[in-house]
Amino acid sequence: MVVALLTIEILVPGSASLKEKRGVVKRIKDRSRNKFNISVAEVDFQDKWQRAKLAFALVGSDHKNAKTTMQKLFQMLDSDYGFEIVNFNLEFL
Repeated sequence: MVVALLTIEILVPGSASLKEKRGVVKRIKDRSRNKFNISVAEVDFQDKWQRAKLAFALVGSDHKNAKTTMQKLFQMLDSDYGFEIVNFNLEFL
């Protein structure tokens, strides 16, 4: 068994309110869950208008498949134009 954990810190430059940021975060969470069947939560900066930290978790039986899925997830997130990834960390437990 392997647990993969990807954390990303994003900047939402066009956000002028918490409501706008929450819309972007909700879109990220919904797309990630639907496409990859992955767990995701906002874990930091809940009170900031333009910043968010998200954690994505995946439990699998194979390290290679977990790594591939996380890389595909990161590529999907990196190609989104509503926000900018400023920091990320991928680890396996």
